[in-house]
Amino acid sequence: MGDPRPGRAAEPPPPQARAARPAEREATPPGALWLHGLHAVAAALQNPRRRLKRLLLTADAAAELAKRVERPWRVQAEIVDRQRFQTFLAEDAVHQGAALLAEPLTPLALDQAIARSDGPVLLLDQVTDPRNVGAMLRSAAAFGAACVVMQDRHAPPETGALARAASGALEIVPIAREVNLSRAIMTLQKAGFWVLGLAGDATLTLAQAAPRDRRVALVLGAEESGLRRLQRETCDELVRLPIAPGVESLNVAAAAAVALYEMARDRPLAAPAETEEETEA
Repeated sequence: MGDPRPGRAAEPPPPQARAARPAEREATPPGALWLHGLHAVAAALQNPRRRLKRLLLTADAAAELAKRVERPWRVQAEIVDRQRFQTFLAEDAVHQGAALLAEPLTPLALDQAIARSDGPVLLLDQVTDPRNVGAMLRSAAAFGAACVVMQDRHAPPETGALARAASGALEIVPIAREVNLSRAIMTLQKAGFWVLGLAGDATLTLAQAAPRDRRVALVLGAEESGLRRLQRETCDELVRLPIAPGVESLNVAAAAAVALYEMARDRPLAAPAETEEETEA
């Protein structure tokens, strides 16, 4: 029989029977993004162009970051537990216990970018996957590219996922965003660049066509559609990478890495140029 006493509240369920409450999500402030992962955070801390807002670290990540970036850091670290990252990062984000709230980098003007370095230029024609763009930035940093050129539209914005894929290269290789990619190609041609578009149906290979006496710009299209007609027509030459018969194509990020390596084979690589811009904690 039930309890005859009126007003008796039911016994609460034992702690292990209570459903776990999902962590309350925290909105990212407007005009900011969370960079995550030790490589991305360490590189951003060392970039004077990056405006920093908050730094959240686990105790282990703080110790590891101190080995990579000399203290004092430009922003005070907040030591938190790992569950804290679930409140503002995507569930599958690989953060390694490190996240940095920062403002997006200001894109560099194309003429400024090519003046900072004598390396090749990489132009992306509607490459929209942030992981591919991040991987290409990493290759661009490794092989001494002057900059990566993308359109204002039909290109991924700066995000934590892109920065994570770039593994610190987002802070090293400047991005120039242009309204019209074919116009950017013509600007490079006027500046003395020989512009080569990668296309699987081209006759010449990159090694055969690339000049050694002038700077080169490489144009890569999206994996599904390749270079668009106007970009193909504006390039000085179309070239291909020699791949084995039966293999249709390479992933666009892999193609960029191979092409940039080919351009760097006989050229000494210099350290990235410094930028003269104030820092802000």
